[in-house]
Amino acid sequence: MALVVQKYGGSSVADIEAIRRVAKRVVATREAGNTVVVVVSAMGDTTDELLDQAAALTATPPAREMDILLSAGERISMALLAMAIDELGVPARAYTGAQAGVLTDSKYGRASIVGVLPERVARAIQTGAIAIVAGFQGINEVEDVTTLGRGGSDTTAVALAAALNADVCEIYTDVDGLFTADPRIVPTARRVESLSSEETLELAAHGAKILHLRAVEYARRFGVPLHVRSSFSDKTGTWIYDGTRPGAFVPPAAAERLNEVVAADIESAGAAGAADGAGAADAAERQPRPAPSAAEAPILDGLSGRVVAPEGTGAPSSASVDAAHRHAITTRAEARPRPSAKEDHVEAPVISGIAHDRSQDKITLVGVPDVPGAAARIFAIVAGTDANIDMIVQDVSAEGTGLTNISFTCPDGDSAAAREALETAKEELGFRSLHFNPDIGKLSLVGAGMRSNPGVSARLFNALSETGVNIHMISTSEIRISVVVDDAVLDDAVRAVHTAFGLDADAAEAVVYGGTGR
Repeated sequence: MALVVQKYGGSSVADIEAIRRVAKRVVATREAGNTVVVVVSAMGDTTDELLDQAAALTATPPAREMDILLSAGERISMALLAMAIDELGVPARAYTGAQAGVLTDSKYGRASIVGVLPERVARAIQTGAIAIVAGFQGINEVEDVTTLGRGGSDTTAVALAAALNADVCEIYTDVDGLFTADPRIVPTARRVESLSSEETLELAAHGAKILHLRAVEYARRFGVPLHVRSSFSDKTGTWIYDGTRPGAFVPPAAAERLNEVVAADIESAGAAGAADGAGAADAAERQPRPAPSAAEAPILDGLSGRVVAPEGTGAPSSASVDAAHRHAITTRAEARPRPSAKEDHVEAPVISGIAHDRSQDKITLVGVPDVPGAAARIFAIVAGTDANIDMIVQDVSAEGTGLTNISFTCPDGDSAAAREALETAKEELGFRSLHFNPDIGKLSLVGAGMRSNPGVSARLFNALSETGVNIHMISTSEIRISVVVDDAVLDDAVRAVHTAFGLDADAAEAVVYGGTGR
């Protein structure tokens, strides 16, 4: 029996018929012998509709009240899905983020998870029910409802999977996994069978919308295997795994059973089953670390993840619950087959995918004094507005002037506050003028294989040059190259680079079943 956490996005539960379809899939997973916890997003465009209603009332809604409002969408989804599952003859229990024990800080609108104590969820699945949890939300230290930001349901699912010691976290969306580019822009994009968490982090951070960045970070930290797949088809999707450990990549043993449930391709399922069998044998030979003593941690039920106090003691403290969860996660991780880094394989591709992002604005300060501490003062002021800086470029000081230009990009939702703060401090900072450009797009080339393959930059810049695309800014990491271009030519740039690196499929593989890619 596997413990499976499934997350369904808004397009997967967009209407009543979609909810019925999801309910059948969830019940089928349970009838295959698995314990199931489900996380749901709001139905379709519900969150956008709630935002529009708030905007019709006020231009500056209080952040606390906005979180209460926006959390309603997921509550509707969880209740309706629980009813649909119950109608199929299987008990189901719906829980808000607070009831599920998702604890957050107090940054309304973009809260971070600080702990998960899923006692009620664990009790529900221990009694044979399916637990349905509202994604995207939690509760802070003063018992206010908080939300995790757009896409936060992914993070909720991964956090629950980690806390419950799940075998796999399935992220259901409206495309058949992760592709080498957005199939809405590149129809010939290829499905990626597996990715390292490192590559997935870079893709998520630079515009790929299938997975929430914080969800990938959480999964890597706690060793949670992710399987991104479509709720509209039976195809195997994309596995995301830690690509830094020895041994060949083997999906978790739960994968074979889950593919049987949804009637996946016979050949693919057979190959996966053979690999799973070998991986299970290897895992059986490993001996997990001894469990902590009663003094170190309470007892963790291996099936449900429920934490109980040792006999004769009081209720377990938050610290001891966390210790028990961490031990269980570590133990299961040590018994789980691990893949090798993709670049260790001869046939590993140089480039895994191309991400693009239209949500950034560019701010340029012209005529900044080229003296020590100038940049520090500028970005201290920007940091005071809570703006997230992405890319930074400082020009060479113009000869004889002692002045330079500094450009940076930040999310469009942060740029207004950053501009206002910089204009207010213009006299202190000594720059001549501020230029603002909201019409930019970012293209990011990601692949662990580029570490050991020269000429990647040359091929990228040549492809953009031949397409007539001018580059505004460049940023690199060990496995990524990002460029900022005009928004009007971003789609052309993505297609040109995708072709230049040989990523095009012979025929269209991607089907967008919904409308969001989430």
